[in-house]
Amino acid sequence: MNESVHKHVEEQYAELGIDVEAAIEQLKSVPLSLHCWQTDDVGGFEAPDSKLPGGGIQVTGNYPGKARTIAEMRQDLEKVTSLLPGRHRLSLHTIYGEFDGKSVERTEIGPEHFQGWIEWARSQGMSLDLNGTFFSHPNADDGFTLSHPDPGIREFWIEHGKRSREIAAVMGKTLGSPAILNTWIPDGAKDLPIDRLGYRERLRDSLDAMLAEKISKEYMKDAVETKLFGIGSESYVVGSHEFYMGYAQSRDTIICLDMGHFHPTESVADKLSSVYLFFDELLLHVSRPVRWDSDHVVIFNDDLADLTRELVRCGRIADTHIGLDFFDATMNRIGAYAIGARAVLKGLLAAMLEPTVLLRKYDREANAFARLALLEQARTLPFGTIWNRYCEETGVVGDSRLIADVLDYEKTVLNRR
Repeated sequence: MNESVHKHVEEQYAELGIDVEAAIEQLKSVPLSLHCWQTDDVGGFEAPDSKLPGGGIQVTGNYPGKARTIAEMRQDLEKVTSLLPGRHRLSLHTIYGEFDGKSVERTEIGPEHFQGWIEWARSQGMSLDLNGTFFSHPNADDGFTLSHPDPGIREFWIEHGKRSREIAAVMGKTLGSPAILNTWIPDGAKDLPIDRLGYRERLRDSLDAMLAEKISKEYMKDAVETKLFGIGSESYVVGSHEFYMGYAQSRDTIICLDMGHFHPTESVADKLSSVYLFFDELLLHVSRPVRWDSDHVVIFNDDLADLTRELVRCGRIADTHIGLDFFDATMNRIGAYAIGARAVLKGLLAAMLEPTVLLRKYDREANAFARLALLEQARTLPFGTIWNRYCEETGVVGDSRLIADVLDYEKTVLNRR
């Protein structure tokens, strides 16, 4: 883009006390944890084209080009990262291990099944995160895992959780960056349970057993993910927001807030300033619910803008692990991936280019008019020019070239699968 245009745009921001270069440098230091399951519709590799029932995980669509093997998945992930400025992480589920066509029970999955991923990540300059897979398994068919009334089923999932922590620790130790091990379970009821307390007591005790082994936070960090409702658990979710807030705070564990796991009128952005007061770290799952927990492709909408602004305003980005969590098979999966990840980066950049210092001054002065007027002025600042410049400087296609780039990959790679 014309240098004079860049200069003019930077001057507009400078008039409000905003250093564009500093904002870009700050964004470069923020990694997203990319969710591997967008490439294959949460199928995993326990068995060829596996898609066992259980757990309320549903992916809509069957667009051509789904990754069928780990090699194809890595090829797609490399394409995705080529479309994203900055350096990012990869979040895996335990069902994405390299099992060599063998049937490996979840209680038998170990670090040896992820050595290939670790080596691949090292070659890409990436770090890894992990999620235990507590769904799509016969032992999750009735909707309960760690809180199950059957002690045998509980022990099965406790052991799976222990194995997941062991794998995450090896990932973190080998790659030199602690892996975030997130635990989300589908436990809940479609209709009205009577013994709500009993399920939550069992979940508490199962988590305690799962997390009993002390592992250095240099290697891995545990997180637990809250939820309000889901498919098959519309009336009751054992691991509710209140349950996990209490559990995480009392057990020195990270709390995970997913944007799709709350009532549609709740603002996750508004929760951040409260959570930061009582937790040293936070895990976010950025998704886009539409009427329910549907995990649509993330876009740069008001909910995302509110979230990223609050992240920057609180000054706690360094303590916040930002992960993506959506899956859409109705469209080109790589394109969906790129749209969602780039939207989060755009939201962060726009927030970093906000005149926060001046806005805080008006806040302290209780000058409601000036504060609101400046917020309105900031809406029309030429943020898109800075975003495209950032992409250009990092060798990534700008928005005007994204469609052609993704469709070319579809034509030359995806359509040949």
